[in-house]
Amino acid sequence: MAEDSSERLKEFWAEIPRKDEYSLGSIRDWKNIQIAGDDETIWLKGFTAEQAVSSELKQIPNFILYELKNGLLFRRNALVPSKKVRTALLWNTIDKVLKLNFPPSNHNFFGIDEKIEVHLKKGENEFPVAALLCLIDDIKDKIAELPKFKLEKLDWMIVDDKALFLGTPLLSFQGKTFWMKDNHLLPSGFDFEFKNLSSLLQKKYNKDSDKWLLWNEDGSYLSINKDDFRKLSVSSFRLTQKAREWM
Repeated sequence: MAEDSSERLKEFWAEIPRKDEYSLGSIRDWKNIQIAGDDETIWLKGFTAEQAVSSELKQIPNFILYELKNGLLFRRNALVPSKKVRTALLWNTIDKVLKLNFPPSNHNFFGIDEKIEVHLKKGENEFPVAALLCLIDDIKDKIAELPKFKLEKLDWMIVDDKALFLGTPLLSFQGKTFWMKDNHLLPSGFDFEFKNLSSLLQKKYNKDSDKWLLWNEDGSYLSINKDDFRKLSVSSFRLTQKAREWM
């Protein structure tokens, strides 16, 4: 279908309350967007027609999109203007203006709840499963029954009363699965609410890329040293199981 040239030539503006600035992280990498504001309101402009109807904008709270016509701002498909266009605003690109700040990590399960809250949301795409978390008591009698070739391509470690398996193909045990993004292990079917959080969190909490960040759906995570994993075998599993029984 041919692109509607009238739609392509429309100029889109938007406004959002300053208090909801954190939610703009989902579009921070849209380098075509210009941003300006005052103490109470943030203004944005430069959206393409595709961006104007995107799911990213629909998820931003208190976000109002306008079409600019003859110096007046109209809500989408409205016949009457809502307000005059703002003047004397100092514009800059969104990726240069918008900064995300995070509190220190305690390297354990916790919620980030200061400047930016880390939220996971249901993802739109399916990704290959890369890790499996199972209760040890549910699988301890099943490991010995598996052939060697199903074990030798996997690494594993203990996480409290659970076994975390990493690699492919994974074992067909009941448990919680994860997919791999950068050095994050995210629950299957979930992704970060804001696209650029993945790299920012790695820079903040995994600068040397020597850890896996294992995430819960509630936005908490566990930092795991990659060196703590060992090759999976029946003997390594039995020895670890015996060590747990002696503790």
